[in-house]
Amino acid sequence: MDRPTILIVDDQRDNIDLIKTFFIKESYHLESASNGEEALKKVDSIHPDLILLDIVMPKMDGYQVCKKIKSNPETRLIPVVMVTGMNDRESKIKGINLGVDDFVTKPIDMFELKARVASLLRLKEYTDQLESAERIIFSLALAVEAKDPHTKGHCNRLANYASLLAEQIGLSDNEIRTVRRGGVLHDIGKLAIQDNILLKPGPLSEEEYEIVRTHSEAGERICKPLKTMEDVLPLIRHHQELYDGSGYPDHLKGEDIPLLARILALSDCYDALTTSRPYRDAMSHQEAIQILDQETLHGKYDPNLYAEFKTLVNMPEIHQRVNEDIREISELN
Repeated sequence: MDRPTILIVDDQRDNIDLIKTFFIKESYHLESASNGEEALKKVDSIHPDLILLDIVMPKMDGYQVCKKIKSNPETRLIPVVMVTGMNDRESKIKGINLGVDDFVTKPIDMFELKARVASLLRLKEYTDQLESAERIIFSLALAVEAKDPHTKGHCNRLANYASLLAEQIGLSDNEIRTVRRGGVLHDIGKLAIQDNILLKPGPLSEEEYEIVRTHSEAGERICKPLKTMEDVLPLIRHHQELYDGSGYPDHLKGEDIPLLARILALSDCYDALTTSRPYRDAMSHQEAIQILDQETLHGKYDPNLYAEFKTLVNMPEIHQRVNEDIREISELN
């Protein structure tokens, strides 16, 4: 990590100066803010690696500042150390529930503070390394998509269809995030498929199709070493499973197929039908729904989930919503 940035937030200038003096020999870049509003502006502009946050401040207290930082996907991984004169159990529980990473009690033991800061900055460095690895994985997934001009935007649309459906049926924020990430990464295993097969303009032979069918297992292998991808692995492996057991690679059937993988399978099929391919033009919404109606009737898709999906894709604003940029992709541009 190159000279980590620490943001000190306190309405008492003497407290800021004391901390800065103690850290003067450390290889940190020290910034300060005298109130919560100024702190949030600085978080957006300087992207600190760690925040030392006082609780009692005018306008916006430390709890409110922490809540905003930890509820924002862009800033929630920044370690927050709450510096407080309150040593009661309720105050600490409140901070923990808001996402505070550590506490230091006033009067500050500066040697304890130094140790806690160093520890949290090491953890932040590891987190940053994991995020860099994730960005590489997402970039590889988009590289697969970029090979074929007919699939441009497919990952983004699929991620939106799937996350909107997950939201519609009442899944948690974590599940919505997981299915969105799965939408981007579902076909990453196609990196292992030769271009002459992947980009073939006509129908595939049976032998070629068997090679393509290996992409879900290959995708799982590519992402498996990264622990942060653990919840996405079942989606990558099982997004081609079908409700009647005729899918692959494990021929799972019914509710043995993970729910998020079933969501992805439906979304993937609909987007594939309504976009052009080298061997056919894009189908209309009505044509795609007719096909999905028949396939669901014959057992290929979860009928209850499909009923919810039909409601989703019939919404008047759906085209706009599925083409909105998602974080995992926009961050790479």
